[in-house]
Amino acid sequence: MNSVQHLKDYQVVEFRRYTVRHGERARFVQYFDSYFPEAFEQLGAMVFGQFTERGNPDHFTWLRGFKDIQARPIVNAAFYYGPLWREHRAKVNAILPDSDDVMLLRPLHAEHGISVLPAVDPVDEPDGARGIVVAQVFAVKKGSEDAFAQRAGAAFARYRGTGVRPAGVLVTLDVPNNFPQLPIREDGPWLVWLGVVRDRAMLHGGFAAAMDTVEQSLAASGLLRGAPERVLMDPTPRSRLRWLDGVATP
Repeated sequence: MNSVQHLKDYQVVEFRRYTVRHGERARFVQYFDSYFPEAFEQLGAMVFGQFTERGNPDHFTWLRGFKDIQARPIVNAAFYYGPLWREHRAKVNAILPDSDDVMLLRPLHAEHGISVLPAVDPVDEPDGARGIVVAQVFAVKKGSEDAFAQRAGAAFARYRGTGVRPAGVLVTLDVPNNFPQLPIREDGPWLVWLGVVRDRAMLHGGFAAAMDTVEQSLAASGLLRGAPERVLMDPTPRSRLRWLDGVATP
């Protein structure tokens, strides 16, 4: 992990959920994996991971990080007005009818930032990224953010011993959109928990029961605006956020 120690401390995170034209998701994945992760990294941002959503064949989700809110418009302007996007935007946008479902988030605490794993190694990982990424999305009542975060932190302790690797806890970053060319959602606040499991056996073992308990207890808290949403995602072949052997489980 020493090779990625410099790739940390991203205080602004976009949780981006796209709708892809029906039947074209695999094609979009190939474009994304081929062209975009390193482009953002060279500009000082980070693509933490990119995924296809299980049960939603037209959905593609990815997580992008910036060092701080001031870096966001600088990086985005350099990318979206730069040569790489100009070359590929027509083809990509043609299969991307909706890219506006975006939550602007921050780590709940410094130690809860999204894990940055090494890039997929084409030699040691010839089959690409493995595992299943889980996101639990909680729509929090405005004014209850701190109370819910405290309650959620205690609830997430149930995941210990289930084999899941926690990958971050994020909450709404309540600031104006400083790159309005890319819309962000304004219907927060939100809290998002992220984790990675090795396979279906781990997903449907003790971890599934623990998720049920956590979601039921937090839904009963009276601090949410709606039912918790559970998003199950498969990493694309080049997703950094994945199940990686040798990474310790907290």
